[in-house]
Amino acid sequence: MQLIHFSSGDVIADRRADYARMFADGGDLRAAVELMEQALEIVSSWAAGWFRLGEYREKADIRQAAADAYHRTLQLDPADVFGARLKLALLGDEKVPDRPSSRYVESLFDDYADRFDAALVGKLRYSVPPKLARLIAEREPFSLTTDLGCGTGLMGAEIRGLTRRLEGFDLSANMLAKAEQKALYDHLGQADLSLAGDEAGLFGPVLPRQRADLVTAADVMMYLGSLETVFPLVQELLAPGGLFAFSVEDAGEAEGFVLRESLRYAHSEDYIAGMLQRHGLQILKTWHTDIRMDRGDPVPGVLFLSQKPL
Repeated sequence: MQLIHFSSGDVIADRRADYARMFADGGDLRAAVELMEQALEIVSSWAAGWFRLGEYREKADIRQAAADAYHRTLQLDPADVFGARLKLALLGDEKVPDRPSSRYVESLFDDYADRFDAALVGKLRYSVPPKLARLIAEREPFSLTTDLGCGTGLMGAEIRGLTRRLEGFDLSANMLAKAEQKALYDHLGQADLSLAGDEAGLFGPVLPRQRADLVTAADVMMYLGSLETVFPLVQELLAPGGLFAFSVEDAGEAEGFVLRESLRYAHSEDYIAGMLQRHGLQILKTWHTDIRMDRGDPVPGVLFLSQKPL
């Protein structure tokens, strides 16, 4: 990720950090580590600098020192805007968190918004929205669709013609601004799917429960880990007989959910099936397919189409 507000506030420390990045880009990680350490001697309270030092140490295979840098980042940034806790989990220094911090996800996508469509579709060949739309289009047209984690509107563009009213929710204000520019949605709002009930931001005086006959969540679950808050929210959103269409990264034979090197979560098919059953949703269809590329390799996923009973 790009580090939000990376400047340390000190010109000399920033210059050393710039040189460190140049050395890292050139493959000289030891030099990059040394220069970042020098920068942090000047500004020891620089959370973003400690996180970058952790990344350089990790790439240089200085794992314990990398963990120390990530712990220092968390001390300076308890909200964990940089995702240091995820890094520590991958290093085996902390248990895998049930979900990343909301501030990390929000900042990640706020920073990503301007280049999101070009990067995800053009470079990473992201294919979930058209594939989910193929599953959905086999059903009747919809009165009201709620697109969770709508981002810039990639899913909305695929289903706008299938629904009379379309609403979208996302954690990132910058992503919502991009979606608004496309004029696809009848309503857009900020919501946090890691929160339960009314705190999530999906309900209110003008946003009643059981209002949607279709709920979509394309490329959303991989940024949540535990889905204990998501399925109750979807159950409350859906009108009787409504459909829930969504994607996950496939965890294969692993149990539950796992954290990948990409800092995204993958979920097992059994875990998803259990969550659906527990919350009264019936699986109508599944589709095993590659959903995007990551570092040149295809990422396997599973698409689900489920239904709330009448």
